Amino acid sequence: MTKEKIRESVIAGSWYSDDPQTLKHEIARYLENADISSIEGEVVGLVAPHAGYMYSGGVAAHAYKTLKGRSFDSVIVLAPSHRAYFKGASVYPLGGYRTPLGIVPLDHETIALLLKHSPFIEYIPEADAQEHSLEIQLPFLQVVLRDFRLVPIVMATQSFDFCLKLANILAEVCKGRRVLIVASSDLSHYHSYKEAKQLDQLVIDRVSSFDPQGLSEALRKGECEACGAGPIITMMLTAQKLGADHAKVLHYANSGDITGDTRGVVGYMAAAIYKETGQTKSKHRERSEKVGVDLGLSQEEKETLRHIAYEAIRSRCLGKPFPKIPLTSPKFKEHRGAFVCLHKGKELRGCIGMIEGREPLHQTIRDMAVQAAFADPRFCALQPEELDQIDIEISVLTPLERIQNPSQIEIGKHGIWIRKGAYSGLLLPQVAIEQKWDRNTFLEWTCRKAGLQPDAWKEPDTEIYIFSADVF
Repeated sequence: MTKEKIRESVIAGSWYSDDPQTLKHEIARYLENADISSIEGEVVGLVAPHAGYMYSGGVAAHAYKTLKGRSFDSVIVLAPSHRAYFKGASVYPLGGYRTPLGIVPLDHETIALLLKHSPFIEYIPEADAQEHSLEIQLPFLQVVLRDFRLVPIVMATQSFDFCLKLANILAEVCKGRRVLIVASSDLSHYHSYKEAKQLDQLVIDRVSSFDPQGLSEALRKGECEACGAGPIITMMLTAQKLGADHAKVLHYANSGDITGDTRGVVGYMAAAIYKETGQTKSKHRERSEKVGVDLGLSQEEKETLRHIAYEAIRSRCLGKPFPKIPLTSPKFKEHRGAFVCLHKGKELRGCIGMIEGREPLHQTIRDMAVQAAFADPRFCALQPEELDQIDIEISVLTPLERIQNPSQIEIGKHGIWIRKGAYSGLLLPQVAIEQKWDRNTFLEWTCRKAGLQPDAWKEPDTEIYIFSADVF
């Protein structure tokens, strides 16, 4: 690559440090402070902000931390055009992109396919000449991935129809390859702190529910703002076509949270789009198939509760404060019993719960997660190196119901709590399924759990209670 073909940095020394070591240390610090989010599957796309690192680097790190231990053949960065005015999209096809951390090589094969087969993608020199929103993503990618090839696309047209056309061709060239798509976008601009959070919450809701068309419609109506709306929508549409089936907002903040100036703020969001792998789907199916009941929790609400459990464990394990997690659902405030079980591979690593709800559900999940990780007497306390190895299973319980006839117990639907005098024991609904027990065996093992003789359930002074659970 000759010097004149390299796209030189236009923001080093202002938007981030121009000193390689300082920049590496800065990014490492952001990544260290970012939450570890449990992404159970294959990451297909990210949303990351594009302000200067002093403002939005901490938020961006939440997105890029999900890439730890992953690798990709290519990374497509979709960025909005802030300075050049043109139609369609521009892809840079010459040399690489230079940052203080070195030159990022291009994926010339994919770029050539895009230029050849799409009339609305071309190379427009002005598009990237002074554009910051694409370049700002590269140092993070260089640190977390190291070895990848770049497809740098700057979008001018951001209508839904155009995003759909672009997504169609991107999905076509990405099929069968390990490709990450990064959408570069900030959210609302220059509103009061309170108004910004209200506007940005709508973007968060649409992304969390994996609804690119709904997001586009809300933006069109002026109900929310995102300067990189086109990149976000295109990334989500492309990810859908590549099989992604989950979306997770990892972090939100605005400039007022960083500077303390709440008069006119800019919103920042980190999000991941991913697809469950066959292994992950099988694991979830193994544990939750034909078990319990549906208590009406949405997939997003379940993901949030899992996130609360993980962050509670992580915070305690690393000695860090528990992060702020938006609790928008009224269901999180319901008083319900719940259990949190940890698995490492196929082995149980801890399981503690509360039979009856004494606290709001979100608080119960948080408390029980910590207890399962650090206070289950059957196991030693969870260690930091195990954080990335645990799988979290949550059971949200229905109220207890005392029964007189054990034939009322339905395997797969009911869990059992047995009490006799000072002894009591509980087994969750999924245990009988996992162990392939019949009703009598389930009762016997619950008695053993209580420290009683296996046939104690037959005695008249033994109290038998059933309950069900939403297991996820």
